[in-house]
Amino acid sequence: MEIRNCPGLLTEGYSEYSPLFLRRMFSGRRVSHILPYNAPEIDEEDQKRFMQNRKRISISGMQEKYSVLLDKNNLRLTEEKERGTYILKPKPHGLKKVLMAPANEHLTMQLASQIYQISTAVNGLVFFSNNEPAYLTKRFDFGTDGVKLGKEDFATLAGKTEENAGSNFRYEYSYEGIAELIKRYVGAWKVEMEKFFNLVVFNFLFSNGDAHLKNFSLLETLNGDYVLSPAYDLMDTRIHVDEDGFFALTNELFKEWYWSDCRIKNEQHHPCKEDFIVFGRKIGIATKRVDKLLAPFIKEQAGVEILVQRSFLDDGTKMQYLNHYHERMEMLNMS
Repeated sequence: MEIRNCPGLLTEGYSEYSPLFLRRMFSGRRVSHILPYNAPEIDEEDQKRFMQNRKRISISGMQEKYSVLLDKNNLRLTEEKERGTYILKPKPHGLKKVLMAPANEHLTMQLASQIYQISTAVNGLVFFSNNEPAYLTKRFDFGTDGVKLGKEDFATLAGKTEENAGSNFRYEYSYEGIAELIKRYVGAWKVEMEKFFNLVVFNFLFSNGDAHLKNFSLLETLNGDYVLSPAYDLMDTRIHVDEDGFFALTNELFKEWYWSDCRIKNEQHHPCKEDFIVFGRKIGIATKRVDKLLAPFIKEQAGVEILVQRSFLDDGTKMQYLNHYHERMEMLNMS
């Protein structure tokens, strides 16, 4: 497989990881973008290794994830009693365009970081020996000294589990409700609230229909207080599943029913700039700040198309991704 852009930062002209990405992801070590394994279902021996590894990883979520560490300059699966510092996500199962899922998540995370300056988990693509791509992300819940930092997702903070709230527990909430939890648990909540607002708008703009309670977290700092964690699990889910709504959470933006009168062709309601302005006010952000925060999202950013074209999506999926972006941009700007 020919690689023309860095599989980490999508920088042009690299057939492997760029030096900048190596510094951010691997502390400057020269690490190959090719893993010493075939994809889990290709080789029987490799499959056994992945099955054993999955028993040890503690990260929650529906998709298969594996624990990886850096051994000298090589990435490998962790073994018993070893602690991984990276998470590997191969293609999922049961979705449309499964082979595009790692590239989709990688691209969306890079857009959040590079174009909208949203703090994200450091991430890149790796490739199995059979050339199949996988998503790789660096764990952010360890300090520089290797000590585990406290991390709580918002399902836990809301007191929701499958046992007390049913199988849909991670979706039955509102983003305004998450904001109230930020106010409760974060001392400097006004700073973190703006980060949260940006992430909610970004998820709408890039059709992330899986931004549920477990995909937002608070992270302990070295000083012992809590802040919003770097963003993770960002992707255009419309590429892989058929979706009816605009948000992952069943109550959408607001705890109590509210919508402006924005409609598609005078029929179906859809969110627009006014809804996000009201949302920003409700969660404690001053109107002038809301306007400033919204500005990058309601204006088309040339960097979006540049990164999409440099991404590892196939041509048809690139077009689909950009069409979704332009549809949501039009909704945001409609009155």
